[in-house]
Amino acid sequence: MAPTRVAIMGAALDLGAGRRGVDMGPSAIRYAGLHGKLAGAGIDVEDRGNVETALAETRARGAERARFLDEILATCARIATEVEQVRDEGLLPLVLGGDHSIAIGTLSGLAASGPGGVLWLDAHGDLNTPETTPSGNVHGMPLAAALGLCGAEFAREGLRLPAVDPQRVALVGVRSLDAGEQAVVRDLGIAVYTISDLDRRGVEPVIEEALTRVSGGSFVHVSVDLDVVDPEFAPGVGDPVLGGLSYREAHLALELVAEAGVLDCLELTEVNPIRDHENTTATLAVGLAASALGVRIL
Repeated sequence: MAPTRVAIMGAALDLGAGRRGVDMGPSAIRYAGLHGKLAGAGIDVEDRGNVETALAETRARGAERARFLDEILATCARIATEVEQVRDEGLLPLVLGGDHSIAIGTLSGLAASGPGGVLWLDAHGDLNTPETTPSGNVHGMPLAAALGLCGAEFAREGLRLPAVDPQRVALVGVRSLDAGEQAVVRDLGIAVYTISDLDRRGVEPVIEEALTRVSGGSFVHVSVDLDVVDPEFAPGVGDPVLGGLSYREAHLALELVAEAGVLDCLELTEVNPIRDHENTTATLAVGLAASALGVRIL
């Protein structure tokens, strides 16, 4: 059953990414008809606009192992405030990125009532830290930060870290893990379902198992990096990786989220209109949001 009240908020941020363009993601998703799609299904939709973000051209890059960290965390603190306020008002937050570093803010806002769980749909693990990162891009660190693995360097007023319980984390659709991320997975016992697992077992049993895993805390968040979908169907993403979910597999995954009835917050990240074709990826993001929120044909 679809939630009756949803608040859309955007974060036009690309400081965490190595390639420019995902800052236009929130606008592209809105332009693809997000509000109309949800409202047409009977959902009461409020668009709260975008939180304030910094421009790369106006800031120094900062430390090379976590570039633009101060600016990213300032944006995340604003996201956290908005998410907490929206939930206090009884609405479900729908957060639009921007690069995936925004999840630090989303999860911090959700953690106002304590650590929860997250279903992380992504080609990548996002479990690097400033010590293990091969790139220095913070969009490869948000899940590690949410687990409290990035230490005092990521501590800021307005952020609650750690925000998630490692036993309530499930990564689905993974096709690339760095050595440092593999070590985190082993050390913390994080559930990772690679694309091979999905091939062998099928989407439905994997997602159902993953949702069981992430439930039981103070919240269940579903964070979607559009690169979890194969570039054939989602060409306009920040860091495409071949061999991802098909169009129907992605929809089925989020339909199962809706059917489970556990969703407290949804996040769509890494849509890059510069790399897209006729707004295909943003249009897919709209459809996936509708599926996650329970919109059905009948």
